[in-house]
Amino acid sequence: MPNAPADALERARRVRLMVFDVDGVLTDGKLWYGPQGETLKAFYVRDGMGLRLLAESGIALALLTSRRSEAVALRAAELRITHVLQGSEEKHAPFAALIAQLGFSATEAGYMGDDLVDLPVLRRCGFACAPAGAPELVRSTSHYVTTAAPGAGAVREACEFVLRAQGKLDRALAAYLA
Repeated sequence: MPNAPADALERARRVRLMVFDVDGVLTDGKLWYGPQGETLKAFYVRDGMGLRLLAESGIALALLTSRRSEAVALRAAELRITHVLQGSEEKHAPFAALIAQLGFSATEAGYMGDDLVDLPVLRRCGFACAPAGAPELVRSTSHYVTTAAPGAGAVREACEFVLRAQGKLDRALAAYLA
């Protein structure tokens, strides 16, 4: 895996909770506004399947975004992601509260973020991940940088990386190969 430092696999093996930023990770980072001022977002269906594979393999999921969006709540509900933290510019406190609530340590949590507001969590979690094209400071802080772009497979790639590191990818895919 070309973008994985030596310890990325070891760190991914410990992940029991994977948390994802939304804008610039689950989406391409563009914000579209409808005629009534509502924010519209496009989500990549294959990223959703990656999240589903993680959940079906026993890894808890959460979304952590500084914006508030009904589109995020709807997508999370569709994917059965129950931990959705929206509207906090400062992300470390909600992250710390979530891992405490779920009984995980920071080393058992992974986080995928794409910009400067994500750095406090990326620096504290056990497995830090960034999508291709994230700023250099974010990429250099991350243990794994995807080759896929945000909103176009980066989340799926990160999910499969974690599952591969844990030896669960073949089992996760087997149900779809029958």
